[in-house]
Amino acid sequence: MNDRPLNPKPETRNPEPEPQPERSDEAWMSRALALAERAAQTGEVPVGAVIVKDGRVIGEGWNRPIAGHDATAHAEIMALRDAGAAENNYRLLDATLYVTLEPCMMCAGAMVHARIRRLVFGAYDPKSGVICSVMKLLDAPHLNHRITWEGGVLVEACGEKLSGFFKARRGA
Repeated sequence: MNDRPLNPKPETRNPEPEPQPERSDEAWMSRALALAERAAQTGEVPVGAVIVKDGRVIGEGWNRPIAGHDATAHAEIMALRDAGAAENNYRLLDATLYVTLEPCMMCAGAMVHARIRRLVFGAYDPKSGVICSVMKLLDAPHLNHRITWEGGVLVEACGEKLSGFFKARRGA
């Protein structure tokens, strides 16, 4: 059972200090929230993701598994596909992925394979989040790549986007 408070302080696992980005993590997360709204407008769970490298967006995505009949069409995967195409390389070295919800196992694994340098997420996912809620997958010793991460960025806005969507879906 996860006893994490609903609005915890942001968590960080950064072995080395991060350089200051041109835009703040909050600004990039706001962009991911706007993409989450695109998912919500089509009846998908409102999760959005943005990949940034050298201060510019190289990929973005939002949840589309229902519309695409594709279980893998999570926001992070869509953003990784978009960034890979933009960079002509599936290896996204020195990139940061911003996503409104703590990633699942599939998405975390894809980020490792893509060599994402840093992950920033908003809301914690006590049911399937594998960064720090259900497990700490990125800390597994057998992984051949390490991703630094920070959770809880714009946690209230990200959480409200999700809870509002599910309340509306239930007709509450």
